[in-house]
Amino acid sequence: MEIEGNELIMFVMESNILLVDDEEILIVMVSELLQKAGYRNIDRATNIAQAEKLFEEKKYQLVLLDVMLPDGDGFSLLEKWRKEDPEMEIPVIFLSARDEDQARLKGLGLGADDYITKPFLTEELLLRIQAVLRRTYRIKEENMVIKIGEATVDFDEGIVKNQTGSQELTAKEFLLLRKLCDNRGKIVSMNALMDTLWPDGSFGYENSLMVHIRRLREKIEQDPSNPEYLVTIRGLGYKLKL
Repeated sequence: MEIEGNELIMFVMESNILLVDDEEILIVMVSELLQKAGYRNIDRATNIAQAEKLFEEKKYQLVLLDVMLPDGDGFSLLEKWRKEDPEMEIPVIFLSARDEDQARLKGLGLGADDYITKPFLTEELLLRIQAVLRRTYRIKEENMVIKIGEATVDFDEGIVKNQTGSQELTAKEFLLLRKLCDNRGKIVSMNALMDTLWPDGSFGYENSLMVHIRRLREKIEQDPSNPEYLVTIRGLGYKLKL
C-alpha cells in the first residue's frame, strides 16, 4: 500500500495508535505529542491485560509498547501476538528504561520496528514514529511548494523566494508557517501556535510569537506593516489567506 498527497493527511488523522505504558506522566506526554502532530485516535493501556483486550477489539496502525509492565513484559506480549498472527504487519516501537544492548537486540529480534530508551526527546520520538510509518506503509510525501502572493515557499528546501531573492526560514518560522498552511483559511489561535513552537511549555511566549510573526511577514509580504496574507484576527489569533 502506498499513501500520498491528501491521503497522507487522512491516514495520519484516522490512524489508530495503541500506547501501552504504566507511567501516567509518560502516557499523557506522548498522547499530547501525537495529538499535536495530528493523530486523533489514541488508545491507552497501563498493563498487558488492557492491551490485549484493546488489540482484539480494534485494528491498529501502530503500537507503542513499554517493556516492563505490572503484569508482565512487552517482549512476551509481542511474541504472543507474532505467534497468533505470523504475518502481523502492525509496526511496534518499544519504549524502555532498559538501555542494555541485549534488551535492545531482543526487542528488535522479536520483530519490533524500533527501540527507544527512556527518557527520550519528544521530537525524537515523533521523528521515529514518522520514519516507521513511512517504511511500513510506504508513505510518499510530496514536495510542498505554496504560493503566497509574490512569494514562493518551498518547505523541502526551507526557503522563501520573492522579488528580492531567496531567504532561508528559521526553524521556528518553518514550524509556524507549516502550522498556518495546514490550517489555511482558518483562524489559528495564539495558544495553538505557541504550543507548536514550544511544545514543552508555551506560557509567557506571547511576545516571542509576535516577533516570529513579524519576521515571517517580512519574508512573505510585500508590505509587512500592512499584511495581505498573514493577517491578525484581533483577540483570536492569526489566519493565512492564500
